[in-house]
Amino acid sequence: MMNLSKGTSSNVIAPGAVIGILGGGQLGRMLSMEAARLGYRVHIFEPEAGCPAGQVSEAEVNAPYTDDDALRRFAEQVDVVTYEFENIPLHAIETVAEVAPVRPRGSVLHICQNREREKNFLREAGIPCADFYVVDSSESLEMAMRQLNGPGVLKTADFGYDGKGQVRVRGGEDPSELWSAFGAPRGVLESFVDFTHELSVVCARGADGSTALFPVVENQHSRHILDFSIVPARIPEAAQAEARDLARRIAEALDVVGLITTEFFLTRDGRVLVNEMAPRPHNSGHFSLDACVTSQFEQQLRAVCGLPLGSTELLRPVVMWNILGDIWHSGEPAWAEVLRDPDVKLHLYGKGEARVGRKMGHICIMADTADHALERATQIKQKLLPA
Repeated sequence: MMNLSKGTSSNVIAPGAVIGILGGGQLGRMLSMEAARLGYRVHIFEPEAGCPAGQVSEAEVNAPYTDDDALRRFAEQVDVVTYEFENIPLHAIETVAEVAPVRPRGSVLHICQNREREKNFLREAGIPCADFYVVDSSESLEMAMRQLNGPGVLKTADFGYDGKGQVRVRGGEDPSELWSAFGAPRGVLESFVDFTHELSVVCARGADGSTALFPVVENQHSRHILDFSIVPARIPEAAQAEARDLARRIAEALDVVGLITTEFFLTRDGRVLVNEMAPRPHNSGHFSLDACVTSQFEQQLRAVCGLPLGSTELLRPVVMWNILGDIWHSGEPAWAEVLRDPDVKLHLYGKGEARVGRKMGHICIMADTADHALERATQIKQKLLPA
């Protein structure tokens, strides 16, 4: 290990060092694979044994995020720590940070893993987002609904993703009944956004303050889960430029070292509003593995290790289709048929059980235009899904 690099953000953590990753899902798996290609070794900390990232890493530590001793022992064996999802207790990050540098730092995670803190950060930073009200009782919800005076979305403050922890509010509901059914101690009531497109931008930021932004992604969802990511986004260049500028401003305001992904709404009247942020690689950034000079995972490694950031140039228009467990309806899908197309790239995550709605992998389809790539992606999806 390169212990001299610990605690000094200006030092380069060169290939041959050990990268520690908190979380063992598919994002950690792809990060581990890119790390190995660059000559790094990877240790995974994950509560559940046999995780996707552990399958391709040098070591896998299985212990709860509340086990301080296990966290410290893990940190002692690595040169830098990053994470692959944001629902990690802040205390675990702080415990690891006593021993090894953590990038992005814990305060970034603390903001992004809670909608109340996230929305307040955006408001204080002057970043455009939907109007919102923090609620913690039926009385405060009733007041917020009166102030909102229209449709909205009630979201849990903590631990929401893929549409979980969200309730559509139309405006005429009984606040007491709504709050009782909501079941969370604290939430955020946001005004409903009339949007035409959902967008995202992955931004890398190095310890020296340099930034590199990936192309703006146009995202289409099904059942609140990402379905297709289309690159380049089919929106006006002015909206793309605004999304990129906002993503960079957020990374700088949070002093991120690593990656941060910002999701946006493009409203019907042409405004770009921030929806939420994730300080890690993102499902919508998987296209970069096959269609960019540098992938989002390599870029995360470059940033957290103090290496120069790579080019984010898009080599070809591409569409990523998110593969869910639904397509295993009759056994293993016919991958050979899919791969007859030379412009198709298949990525499977090594998960043993295919369940409806579970993210099992993704496919990238490259073409001469984004529309053509989307057409081919849709054909592949229709071929694999049950009738």
